[in-house]
Amino acid sequence: MPPFRPGVAILLASLVLLPGCATPIWDRDSARDLKHRHSDIQVGPRPAWLVDGMDAGPLKEKLERCNLKRLRRTDFSIGHRGAPLQFPEHTMESYVAAARMGAGIVECDVAFTADRELVCRHAQDDLHTTTNIVAIPALNAKCTQPFVPADPAAGLPARAECRTSDITLAEFKSLKGKMDAFNPMATTPEEFVAGTADWRTDLYASRGTLLSHRESIELFKTLGVKMAPELKTPVVEMPYEGDYTQQDYARQMIQDYIDAGVAPGNVWPQSFLLDDVLFWVNEMPEFGRQAVFLDQEGITPRTSSLAYMEALKAQGVNIIAPAIWKMLALDEQQKIVPSEYARNARAAGLDVIAWTVERSGPLASGGGWYYQTVGEAINKDADVMKVIDVLARDVGVIGIFSDWPATTTYYANCMDID
Repeated sequence: MPPFRPGVAILLASLVLLPGCATPIWDRDSARDLKHRHSDIQVGPRPAWLVDGMDAGPLKEKLERCNLKRLRRTDFSIGHRGAPLQFPEHTMESYVAAARMGAGIVECDVAFTADRELVCRHAQDDLHTTTNIVAIPALNAKCTQPFVPADPAAGLPARAECRTSDITLAEFKSLKGKMDAFNPMATTPEEFVAGTADWRTDLYASRGTLLSHRESIELFKTLGVKMAPELKTPVVEMPYEGDYTQQDYARQMIQDYIDAGVAPGNVWPQSFLLDDVLFWVNEMPEFGRQAVFLDQEGITPRTSSLAYMEALKAQGVNIIAPAIWKMLALDEQQKIVPSEYARNARAAGLDVIAWTVERSGPLASGGGWYYQTVGEAINKDADVMKVIDVLARDVGVIGIFSDWPATTTYYANCMDID
């Protein structure tokens, strides 16, 4: 196989402007070249390293027997913000890496700028931790809260809050993506943008090309992957500036796929707001059929009940996506099993997608927030394979978001999951 080249610098060289188009699109020759260079799926050493660390048993034996000579892309493997375990999230480089690792679906979280253009960012208000904006004086000055240095003597941390809605699309595109982190005791902007966790890396952070939503669509088409845009809940008051409503925002996101000629079956629009999902179901039904309700409700008798799930289904919701902890429980033998929530979701006829594996850092101490219901059964990184197996075979999820799609791609290929 050719070497793994995670950071292919093709975006600026491969974009052209057609007459009358405000958004760059891929030229045909560059698109063909990019797709050719990323047609072979490579998962690298991490999945095998995880399998090597598993407890002995049938699952480990099956995963050890995998034939990796002809890996295939799989929709079971969803690139969560690309591949942000090691690449700056929601950048071209992160998306290309996810596709290279066999993700069949890649996510662009969608936020809007001051000029109401859509861009790929995990949150409307994360530019100060995911880009270099505070180190650019002219743009830092436009932030909702420009950078304020820490005062170590008084014990006061540094402060900054920079939103996509603080700047225009052109200004956004001038930024550089970085690993999501900051130094709370920074006294300079340069110190503030540091702080990457030691279990992540800045090895691939030398390039971080930001994309508009439309550019992400063209990139994903070129890479041959499907698309999971998430409409991020705004932090500004809606209607924005008095006349840009939440429905305008939700409609605009889907319209970008219509304008790009993307088939509805290749798009899984997502939102944490049920009203957004129901808007797509009722007003844009071709895309609403695969709309994903990101369920962040806490576990209560009501929100884990069959009646709750059946009510969602009755309103037209077909896919629900909770955090992985909500779908898992421990039985009397401390074995990981499906939770009541998961069983009732499937009983109601809902398809289920899980988020997020490979995001929690080292799992030696139980895995933290994502594994809170099964922490007693999690004591090493290799246990992620056990969790993926329960989600796939016992819960029956149709896909898993991962910060390192190679892991879910490896599992899906081993288990012959498309």
